[in-house]
Amino acid sequence: MTTVKPFGRSLCAIANSLDIVGDKWTLLVVRDLLHGKRTYGELANSPEGIPTNILAERLKRLEGAGIISSAPYQARPVRYAYTLTAKGSALGEVLLALVRWGKQHIPGTVVLNREPAGGDVAALPAHSRRRHARGSRGS
Repeated sequence: MTTVKPFGRSLCAIANSLDIVGDKWTLLVVRDLLHGKRTYGELANSPEGIPTNILAERLKRLEGAGIISSAPYQARPVRYAYTLTAKGSALGEVLLALVRWGKQHIPGTVVLNREPAGGDVAALPAHSRRRHARGSRGS
């Protein structure tokens, strides 16, 4: 369900986009969902170490904005699997732009492999990063 709210600061598309995804954690959650993570536990195990209370709040916010959807996969206790909606998947282009910018302007940054859910994170070798940036839409 998408929540429609009045414009907080202005009609500016950038300001309104940042109101939804412009904090320290939200795009990392989207990154992980793009990379195949689906459960709260998988998302909580990301290398950046998102605090669990913040993860829970970001998942609620993303669902309220129509960026993700959730569906129960276990009844007792109820646990949910999260997936990106088409609106959420479109943020992959934003993440790709951030990857390109970071690689160009922040020395030492790497492009992370798409990892199996819960797996270890590894950096792509330089030749793979170039191919990855040209031929893929993920980070």
